[in-house]
Amino acid sequence: MKAFKITFCLFSALLFTTSNYAQTQGDGPYDQLIIRGVTLINGDGSPPRGPIDIVVEGNRITQIQVVGYPGVAIKDSSRPQLKPGGRELDANGMYLLPGFVDMHGHIGGVAQGADWDYVFKLWMAHGVTTVREPSGRGIDWTLDLKKRSAANSITAPRIFAYTGFGQTSSSFNPLDDLPISTPELARKWVRANAARGADGIKFFGAEPQIMAAALDENKKLGLRSAMHHAQMSVARWNVLHSARAGLTSMEHWYGLPEALFNDRTVQNYPLDYNYQNEQHRFGEAGKLWQQAAAPFSDHWNAVMDELLALDFTLDPTFNIYEASRDLMRARRAEWHEDYTLPSLWRFYQPSKISHGSYWHFWGTEEEVAWKENYRLWMTFINEYKNRGGRVTAGSDSGFIFQLYGFAYIRELELLREAGFHPLEVIRAATLNGAEALGADQDLGSVQIGKLADFVIVEENPLENLKVLYGTGAIKLTEDNEVVRVGGVKYTIKDGIIYDAKALLAEVKAMVDAAKEAEGFTLKQPGIKD
Repeated sequence: MKAFKITFCLFSALLFTTSNYAQTQGDGPYDQLIIRGVTLINGDGSPPRGPIDIVVEGNRITQIQVVGYPGVAIKDSSRPQLKPGGRELDANGMYLLPGFVDMHGHIGGVAQGADWDYVFKLWMAHGVTTVREPSGRGIDWTLDLKKRSAANSITAPRIFAYTGFGQTSSSFNPLDDLPISTPELARKWVRANAARGADGIKFFGAEPQIMAAALDENKKLGLRSAMHHAQMSVARWNVLHSARAGLTSMEHWYGLPEALFNDRTVQNYPLDYNYQNEQHRFGEAGKLWQQAAAPFSDHWNAVMDELLALDFTLDPTFNIYEASRDLMRARRAEWHEDYTLPSLWRFYQPSKISHGSYWHFWGTEEEVAWKENYRLWMTFINEYKNRGGRVTAGSDSGFIFQLYGFAYIRELELLREAGFHPLEVIRAATLNGAEALGADQDLGSVQIGKLADFVIVEENPLENLKVLYGTGAIKLTEDNEVVRVGGVKYTIKDGIIYDAKALLAEVKAMVDAAKEAEGFTLKQPGIKD
């Protein structure tokens, strides 16, 4: 096999081969795979049901058969029969869910020293079988990984590639190096992006006439879009402007409080505020929801009703801001010790130049403000869901102490905190994401004819979402023994079975090798006592 050099800065002295890392493949697909005896949590809001046998042929579901009753021996005569050469997977008593959809998944980053193999294995180990990348290292790079994932030549979720608006590549000539300064240039860029094979666009903001032109052209081409309404443009172009112009989903929450302002048009910036100062940016952002219209007021309801009428998708990414309300919790999460790369840990530390490293002097006042920010934000998201709006699950991992895979499960917990029933949480993580991507004919729920993307876990995730973490959940047994239970058992993508715990073990080996090469320990680097 061809050897390659991992491009992490911390791995500069190490050489791995694809046989050791990148080419760890699962088992399958099979002419016939029968998954036996599961309790099905389907992702469409229906309650759990089991025992069920699920039959897969190649990468498609062909049969979903109820085979008995809880606590009653299953009769073999009631079960689908295994064909010669087929494979049985004994999952008796386990729980099966559709593969998870991460709607905001950056595939690592150069500054973080996190390359795709590390990121993909963390995602797959947590049941994430589909990822929307909202801008990354360039469309050519992402499309190459998308192609390899689709061919299952690498261990990876399927990828939906959304190019950052204005990003250039060799494929975009003659637009390279031309700033998008007119509506016509915006339309040309959008057409070039579609021709290259992108699935959509990730916006951050632009002049209103440029945003309107780009979204209109993208909509004409039948592509979808996402937007982080950055503060540099949001005063003139908030979420309502975007949704009216054809944006299909918003990321995070920026732009939504601005649409809810009653007595101002810009947030209450302190007069010494500087956007380039990360603590200024995040500290003041934590006070923004308090400046918006009160929950359930006329203006609050009017904004929500208009977004609902436009079939607009909210992708809140609650987890990525959680350190803002509890820095110690995010810093000391138990998975950092074994699974966070040294380079990524360094990237998280207080910095004047690293994106999201805003811990210049983060304190009680900032955390109190952010707790209230979350309360108001979650109220809007939960009510949007209650009124029939689409809410999805996205992690935005790789920043602010949030680790790939683990952060996605934390996002599910935070949707639960916002008021979602656990079944609604699973629907946000599966079917809602598939719908937002326009892929619900193939993904998002367990139905005959859909792709065989599954998450299988030994514990009931509805009772405790923590059992989905790679580190599992702590439990006291009847014998007064403290044990860890859970962690995804199997992730199945395209009918291929992956041992989730083996994937985590490979990530740990990567991290251990990096630590050994550097003599690294998980002590705060550069902090003087």
